[in-house]
Amino acid sequence: MSADAPLSPDRRREVVRQAWSVGVASGTYGISFGALAVAAGLDIWQAQVLSLVMFTGGSQFAFVGIVAAGGLAAAPAAIATATMLGIRNGLYGLQTSQLLRVTGVKRLAAAQLTIDESTAVGIAQPEPQAGRLGFWQTGIAVFVLWNSSTLLGALLGNALGDPRRLGLDAAAAAAFVALLWPRLKSRDATATAVLAIAIALLSSPVLPAGVPVILAAAAALVIGLRHPGRHEGPLEGADGTLPGSDPTP
Repeated sequence: MSADAPLSPDRRREVVRQAWSVGVASGTYGISFGALAVAAGLDIWQAQVLSLVMFTGGSQFAFVGIVAAGGLAAAPAAIATATMLGIRNGLYGLQTSQLLRVTGVKRLAAAQLTIDESTAVGIAQPEPQAGRLGFWQTGIAVFVLWNSSTLLGALLGNALGDPRRLGLDAAAAAAFVALLWPRLKSRDATATAVLAIAIALLSSPVLPAGVPVILAAAAALVIGLRHPGRHEGPLEGADGTLPGSDPTP
């Protein structure tokens, strides 16, 4: 059978089922982003535009976390940090471009949908046709559900009023701890996290909001570049995510 032979109906259903399972699990997490964005001071439509245009969960949480700490004055630092966190999606693009082989408008759409989940599901398939189907189905599923749930979360957050009454002003920091904790599976990762925390804590009293986060992220990036290949584990987990990837787009 040719590598690009059409998939059987059963195989197509299997790939689509996997893609939408991952999409539902990740997409609905957008509720928390919408609520946190409103708690950080963004209005409903600003939160929605972030999800539509940025569409990468880790960067979005970083952005609203820094804005929550420093207000609009911290926006440049928030943008810089979100950009640094989004670099991984460009690296995923090197893999998915070989799989998809698209041009024009489809290439632009593929770039927008290149996230942890779509990459993992796509490259996990043994057949090129299944890989392409898995990529597109997962990307579309996450995009639709992430943006829909962002709107729902923002509406709910807006209805709650002042977030400080319910302690939601600390929710962004709590979300980052939840994202970080599963990654601390090796001494290298733990040491890098401790160094980044120390840099952030020591520089926070003397630097504008957001700048300590950039310094900490830059230090972690330098360590990662100087000591590549120290992350252990399989290419993807049982839930279709890449090692070290967010449970968000």
